[in-house]
Amino acid sequence: MRKKIIIHASELVTCAGKAPKCGREMSEIGLIRDGAVVIDGDTIAETGKTEDVLKKVNPKEYDIIDASGKTVLPGFVDSHTHFIFGGDRADEFSWRLKGDSYMSIMERGGGINATVTKTREASLEELVSVGRERLDQMLRFGVTTVEGKSGYGLDRDTELKQLYAMRQLQREHPIDIVTTFLGPHSVLPEYKGREREFLEKMISEVMPAVREEHLAEFADIFCEKNVFSIEDSRYYLTEAKKMGFRLKIHADEMAPLGGAELAAEVGCVSADHLLQATGEGIQAMAKSGVISTLLPATAFCLKEEFANGRKMIDEGCAVAIASDWNPGSCFTNSIPLLAALGCIYMNLSIEEVITALTINGAAAVGREEQIGSIEKGKKADIIFLRFPSIHFIPYHTGINLVEKVMKNGEFV
Repeated sequence: MRKKIIIHASELVTCAGKAPKCGREMSEIGLIRDGAVVIDGDTIAETGKTEDVLKKVNPKEYDIIDASGKTVLPGFVDSHTHFIFGGDRADEFSWRLKGDSYMSIMERGGGINATVTKTREASLEELVSVGRERLDQMLRFGVTTVEGKSGYGLDRDTELKQLYAMRQLQREHPIDIVTTFLGPHSVLPEYKGREREFLEKMISEVMPAVREEHLAEFADIFCEKNVFSIEDSRYYLTEAKKMGFRLKIHADEMAPLGGAELAAEVGCVSADHLLQATGEGIQAMAKSGVISTLLPATAFCLKEEFANGRKMIDEGCAVAIASDWNPGSCFTNSIPLLAALGCIYMNLSIEEVITALTINGAAAVGREEQIGSIEKGKKADIIFLRFPSIHFIPYHTGINLVEKVMKNGEFV
């Protein structure tokens, strides 16, 4: 693999330095005009202004990549997705457009349990095939690392099947996949009112196999009214931590249950959704270092108020933004949509949105030491935009600006 130099980037966004970036630090994206990046194999060896970098190397020893007129950024990290599933729920989307709520659809047999049926019916090969297509879509949007959750089996065999599909795709596809076990994504109808018994089944029958086969790094739970209570979520997360999982939580999406506070209490890496997070919960996340992962496309598709990302940043939180790509509440993986919603409706600056989609997303999946910024020693996961400035990202609203994607030092 020959060494490479990217030169004359109109704007080079490095996002270098502390990770994750909290509060006001999220505006510090390390922007270099007329920037250059030296790549040795799959690793970044040097960054700086083109003039300065070219004085340190012999250009004849490198492949030269001219990025004149382009914006160069770290690859995006989509730190919350459910991209392995069977079937679709397009009909439910139309029901919601007619006024049905997400929770009312769940209560009448739709929602997550509807996807469970289709995912159980799908073969491993079918899940790998649709997963590959979805990863290809992500790659076109500049995503170079993604988190993928199980949670559409709610039984041993299908939960493992989802994780097997992700493991196979990790071997075959350029995008890196960080896996999360989300067995308690919903409650099977026969366990309604016996949620603790369902959690015990997950803990005793499924999670040991997940750990033994190294199928998932994180464990997650849907802590929500009429799903899993704070008490049950605390129990599950505590047991998962004992088993060696790192922790995530679906928190305070529909009701302010105190999921953000619980995330801080048990030491979650991230708390996700947070539309109804309280002021106390926001302060607890900021104090404990829990990453606030916001999913604005989900709020948009459900016609809900957006999470208060502005307050979270002002209170000192590290905020990440992710797609929540799933078959029900958010059947989109559009990074341009996330950026537009973050800037226009959540009152974040484009610098804060970029940080949320790169280095803070990397921290939300425990990869901030390897990816998420363009700095010496990190993997050369780099994207090229076809415009000269980051300000085109929200300005050219909802349009994919990614022209080229480099993964581990190679264009993919």
